[in-house]
Amino acid sequence: MGSFTELSKQVSWLEKADFECKLVVAGNHDLTLDTDFFEQYGKYFHNKSPQDPAQCQALLTQSASLIYLQHTGREIKLTSPTGPRTKFTVFGSPYTPSYGKWAFQYEGGNGYNHDSDADAIWKDIPLDTDVVITHGPAHLHRDESQRGAQGCEGLRRALWRIRPKMAVCGHIHDARGVERVRWDLRNKHVKYKELGIQSWEDPGIGNERNSLVDLTAKGGNPLDNNNNNSNSNTASWSTGTGTAPVPPAHQVTSSSTSLLPSSSTTALSPPPLLPHEEAVVVVASSSEDASDASEDASAHPGIGTRGLSGDPGSARSDQEALQVATGRLGRRETCFVNCAIQTASYPHHRGGPRVLNKPIVVDVDLPVWDD
Repeated sequence: MGSFTELSKQVSWLEKADFECKLVVAGNHDLTLDTDFFEQYGKYFHNKSPQDPAQCQALLTQSASLIYLQHTGREIKLTSPTGPRTKFTVFGSPYTPSYGKWAFQYEGGNGYNHDSDADAIWKDIPLDTDVVITHGPAHLHRDESQRGAQGCEGLRRALWRIRPKMAVCGHIHDARGVERVRWDLRNKHVKYKELGIQSWEDPGIGNERNSLVDLTAKGGNPLDNNNNNSNSNTASWSTGTGTAPVPPAHQVTSSSTSLLPSSSTTALSPPPLLPHEEAVVVVASSSEDASDASEDASAHPGIGTRGLSGDPGSARSDQEALQVATGRLGRRETCFVNCAIQTASYPHHRGGPRVLNKPIVVDVDLPVWDD
């Protein structure tokens, strides 16, 4: 539960991993990384072995090779001469809707009944973010559990506005997997609307090979998401979360000679659409959305049209999210990845040995930076 010893082992393992860029996002069980929470509740978890939150957090904040994202964003440029030399923006956050007494939680957010706390959290994500990494999932996207859909509706709405290339999460262990979502950028009546979802089936279930999803142009089914960038290259994203290192049999390395073979590359096809994208709709919005257009509009200019598409030049649309000048209409699809490493929810052992999922590797096209 986030003790100094546990974190030291995890940080040491991550620092030794041979990747050019290693991003770290905490979660609800990383108790010592949430100072406010630990000061109030830490004694109930670590009463026999007192912990120093500052010392624990320094393991990550002072690491020379790890980038610790604390509800913050970063621009990444891969500069290795032997690497893809690509660039992207990323935002990482540990926050999840409140459930029990755990770290990094906010009230509301579960299901359709999100509230202002969720909106206040997720408005911090810049609209130009390419990759969003959150500990918890968005509502209805890789969030299925025995207790129903556990994702945050406020996060889903924020992702409609951002429409990143990838939205990566963990937290809901039962919902591990990948799906490709097509956003509706034409409807002017229903907020935060989606056109379709294509789910991924891992062809390598039961074997030791990595789970690989190909969303590149070279693979034949590129993700429909760009800001009119003319130069691009392919970068492999190895995604994984959890407090325990992946066992050696499941590790992904950067050496082509030691890289485990993929379970056969899966080209995740775009969601099936009807002509002109007037598709059968996956609507994830509450009944109150129809009246939202006028609510608080005078006090908060633009809030009444937030989440509405249609004509991007119209004052009745979410002009900020649809900006034509910056190419935001090119952001039509997002790949959602729940890369939970533990196969079962807490407590993970359930009276038996711990079972871990394989890493999920997603190949996407990213812009190449110039010298």
